Amino acid sequence: MPELPEVETYVRELEPLLRGRRITRAAVTWPRTIAAPTATMFVDQIADQRFSDFSRRGKYMLLGLESGDTLIVHLRMTGKLLVMAGDAPVDKHTHVVLDLDNGQRVHYNDTRKFGRMWLVTNPETVLRKLGPEPLSEAFSPAHLGAALAGRSAAIKALLLNQEIIAGVGNIYADEALFAAGIAPLRAGGDLSEAEVTALHNAVRRVLAAGIAARGSSLGGSSLQNYLRPSGEQGGFQEQHQVFRRTGKPCRTCGQPIERIIVAQRSTHYCPHCQR
Repeated sequence: MPELPEVETYVRELEPLLRGRRITRAAVTWPRTIAAPTATMFVDQIADQRFSDFSRRGKYMLLGLESGDTLIVHLRMTGKLLVMAGDAPVDKHTHVVLDLDNGQRVHYNDTRKFGRMWLVTNPETVLRKLGPEPLSEAFSPAHLGAALAGRSAAIKALLLNQEIIAGVGNIYADEALFAAGIAPLRAGGDLSEAEVTALHNAVRRVLAAGIAARGSSLGGSSLQNYLRPSGEQGGFQEQHQVFRRTGKPCRTCGQPIERIIVAQRSTHYCPHCQR
């Protein structure tokens, strides 16, 4: 699933391609992709609108339009927004197409069909339950400590809770826990103050590194879970210390990386380096 670094990369790379561009026509072939309004209303309402603002909240892309509407996109497992030539083929996994006034098209491609779009006047109707941005001042060691206090759930599960931290998913939770030296099954409320601070710093450091590398691309060549708007891969997968490295030697101690299930998610860690 595209997480904060991947979505931030989308926002940064879409802005120079789409700012000021007018949507001349929209087509939706999988109506469930449109969470609000209806697919028919979406097609009518977004036509002739211009892109004006580009931002991110957690794993959500916010593409502002000159009318004051906002197109919110959540890519879920396999969604991709690709800016294509006007004559590029539309494959069977492309469920929304936006024609632009420069002859290009935006293809929303989603193999698993879990991604969603909203066209709204008030983004908070979609985003109101999200916790603080982990790269903002609002996400502090004190905030994290208060959120974890008294919690018996595994720390990995708590990192995935979007009401505690917005934007952290499976990849970056595993990588942050490794960087902090904390085992994924530890109860959140059992972490010491020093461990909470180490985890806070690790989350910020790992996410910043993911953004700098333009995200992580995983899967086979035809089933990438994430591609940049140009269709190119990100590069952070080359820096993964534990994620999807089951059985491979830990880059720090040489012991095999192990895989377990936490909160119904595959979880990768080093039992020697993480306690």
